[in-house]
Amino acid sequence: MRSVFRPVPVIALCAVFLALAGCATKPSQINNVCAVFAQKDGWIGNWHSAAQSAERKYGVPVPVLMATIRIESGFEQKARPPRRKLLGFIPWKRPSTAYGYSQALDGTWDEYRDATGSALARRTSFADAVEFVGWYHRRSHDQNGIALNDAYNLYLSYYAGHAGYRRGVWRNNPGMQAAARRAADMARSYDQQLQGCRL
Repeated sequence: MRSVFRPVPVIALCAVFLALAGCATKPSQINNVCAVFAQKDGWIGNWHSAAQSAERKYGVPVPVLMATIRIESGFEQKARPPRRKLLGFIPWKRPSTAYGYSQALDGTWDEYRDATGSALARRTSFADAVEFVGWYHRRSHDQNGIALNDAYNLYLSYYAGHAGYRRGVWRNNPGMQAAARRAADMARSYDQQLQGCRL
């Protein structure tokens, strides 16, 4: 009997490999959202479409979503907090379980997956991470009354946690406030850039 198996052309395999490799590459010019979206516009992992989907679902503007991820991880797929040093030079434990684009903690990520039925969501997937950020910011709006376009206070709530934000733990934390200002400034910059993007 003649075999009906046809080998996959090498060119097709190379194309798939390059597409998947591109998904894991950190975008260049991360302070320019147009450049980020232009670099991540493939048929696998289109970041602009993923961010728009999260905006439609949760009502959080794309610039706020993207600014949050920019400040949290710099768009590093497998970002983690740096390890502490034991005795000043021995690599030790990390300060938290934050991981991936969104820097979501283990417990918060599990809560998100349970709440949304997204059992297969991964922190190393940009589409899943931007959905998580939208979900978390929406909860900050629902629980703490923060406007969905208020990047400064949404970031404070993201950083401090919903309960920590309500307690005002950020008030005496200059580092937290500085990070929130960077997020707000980045959201404004991204918003202006998006007005001129050709996407």
